[in-house]
Amino acid sequence: MVPLFVVRYEAVIGSFLGETSSRLKKLFDFVRTHQCVLFFDEFDTLGKERGDTHETGEIKRVVSSLLLQIDALPSHVVVVTATNHAELLDRAVWRRFQLRLDMPAPTPAQKEEWFSRLETALGVPLGMSAKSLAEKLNVSSFSDIEQFCDDVRRRYVLSLPTADLKKIIAERLRQWQSRFTLGA
Repeated sequence: MVPLFVVRYEAVIGSFLGETSSRLKKLFDFVRTHQCVLFFDEFDTLGKERGDTHETGEIKRVVSSLLLQIDALPSHVVVVTATNHAELLDRAVWRRFQLRLDMPAPTPAQKEEWFSRLETALGVPLGMSAKSLAEKLNVSSFSDIEQFCDDVRRRYVLSLPTADLKKIIAERLRQWQSRFTLGA
């Protein structure tokens, strides 16, 4: 029952030398005065490995500053982070967190359930079974499934009253399959 503060990395990262560390300091000064949960999405943008030879000295200073700020937080501030690229995080970042959760890829049955719910929400048949769609859509996260369904739903609504949901899904499947084949 405490506030959740979501940190948008694009609002924290600055283009000038020292700007990112300064913004982080302001953020942490603020949250120290609140009992709260501080959530960083895409944490790899800030907590990047300092030994990366492709990175500048600035990101190394940012990571060091970030770690010191986290260490100085009072116990009434809970820090939660998320990343799709855990391999990019600095090793020292891992020591700052007591708990680590890996989110497994959705099972075929979970994908099938998701598509059944989409069909119910739209109130029209998908044009193929939820099971068939689950087998055809190769994704590695629930976020990808949600994004696919949002894309289908948006295109369906925009093409009303002559919408062809089966055609929309077939086109989206082709686009998603090429996206993951190309590694985009």
